[in-house]
Amino acid sequence: MPPPATTASLTGRHAIVTGGARGIGAAVAAALARDGADVTLLGRDPTTLETQRARLVAAGTAGRIAAARADLADPEQLTAGFRAAAAALGPADILVNNAGIAPSAPFLKQSLADWNRVLAVDLTAAFLACQQVLPAMLAQGFGRIVNVASTAGLVGYRYVAAYAAAKHGLVGLTRALALETASQGVTVNAVCPGFTDTDLVADAARTIAAKTGRSAAEARAELARANPQGRLVRPEEVADTVAFLCRPAAGAITGQAIVVAGGEVMA
Repeated sequence: MPPPATTASLTGRHAIVTGGARGIGAAVAAALARDGADVTLLGRDPTTLETQRARLVAAGTAGRIAAARADLADPEQLTAGFRAAAAALGPADILVNNAGIAPSAPFLKQSLADWNRVLAVDLTAAFLACQQVLPAMLAQGFGRIVNVASTAGLVGYRYVAAYAAAKHGLVGLTRALALETASQGVTVNAVCPGFTDTDLVADAARTIAAKTGRSAAEARAELARANPQGRLVRPEEVADTVAFLCRPAAGAITGQAIVVAGGEVMA
């Protein structure tokens, strides 16, 4: 496949975004589509996927938009989803591992089943997804992998031990794979958002409210105070960082964990 015409364009590139129908994933998919990429949204809920796919098509972006269903905790479904994406739009030039879950509970109340589910979705799925797309990237000498981690991948958070462990692992995977592919045209980076205005944070606020007796609005305000800017990060701010890392002009940036958190964590 020929390279894009300009260093700012992703025209002719196929991007797969896991968890691409909601929150940060939906914003990332929209940003990549605006840069001209063909985009496959990969996720569990066919209704949500189709709704977001239709939104992107209606937005009139230059690239093609497809959707593929897969429960990323199931390796067989993940493999089938990636094969469907490649059959529809060709091998992936860009992979954004965005899908994630973050159930919260005190450590001694976390079950092994909960632990395994979080690691399966937040870490193992990214490992398997990279294995799906990397051979074609290496063969053509171009690829962009961006792992959406979290500030929880750089520091500890209470009550989300499995999530923090998985995101720390995702940052480690990013750095190891970046070194393996650095001389072959493939970059691998992580983006680490702080608390972001998504369904995941809304769920966290409801959990805090239920356990503390505070309102959901008060719980959201507490989460926002973790950011020195005193606000939640917008999904579009994370998406713009991801899109930048996917462009040809970012070819010298690899193995990095870029924090988008208003100064909450200084890496």
